[in-house]
Amino acid sequence: MSKDRVVVVTGAASGMGLGIAQLFAANGHPVAMLDVQDELLASESAKLRATGAKIYAGHADVSKRAEIDAAYAAIRKELGPISIVIANAGISKAVDFLTMPLATWQQMIDINLTGVFHTIQAALPDMIEHKWGRIVTISSNAAQWGSQDRAHYSAAKGGVIGLTKALAREFAKYNITSNTIPPQLVDTPLARKGAADGEVPPLDVIAAHIPIARAGTPEDIANACEFLCSDKASYITGQEINVNGGGYM
Repeated sequence: MSKDRVVVVTGAASGMGLGIAQLFAANGHPVAMLDVQDELLASESAKLRATGAKIYAGHADVSKRAEIDAAYAAIRKELGPISIVIANAGISKAVDFLTMPLATWQQMIDINLTGVFHTIQAALPDMIEHKWGRIVTISSNAAQWGSQDRAHYSAAKGGVIGLTKALAREFAKYNITSNTIPPQLVDTPLARKGAADGEVPPLDVIAAHIPIARAGTPEDIANACEFLCSDKASYITGQEINVNGGGYM
């Protein structure tokens, strides 16, 4: 893969997003790391710069289009046109459906679905102009088989899958591919917090029910992203790539 292709990763300060940013940076790509965790983002981006990686790090709430537009303007100025977008930023919180406030529902949709819309739509002009682009969204197996007390999360991530497939059809003529990765269990700070808060069982308990009996790692997700964004994956679009140890087939 050409090493001058600029990669944007949202939710890049920790977890899967950080793993993705680290891998692309290690492979020589200019990487734009966007997140709302400013201190963590500054720390992790500094570590990557210390290795010689070309990194832009900026605050961006994906639910706010003005923040995405401002970040993308800075990215284009510092790194160049955007070729690859990994739409990873998201939130997850267990909430009983019957008592779920509308504001809680709306926040989930705003970040986990509309945020993906903003992240991708604002980058597409660069991809169309250069007749090349790669879009990878991080959805969830909660969209594939539902998730108790996370109806809002399942709905938002289901929307991400549908959006990803629609984009694959609409923009294939520009040599732009669009695929989604719906993880199941990945060992991230967010997953560990959910277990610590009692929202989900301990990770090892969940992992025991997966054919490959371990939690996934951010590197597992990053490796799949790397392949999907390469020229080797030029004939793969509109697909759900289930990086989940066989937890959902």
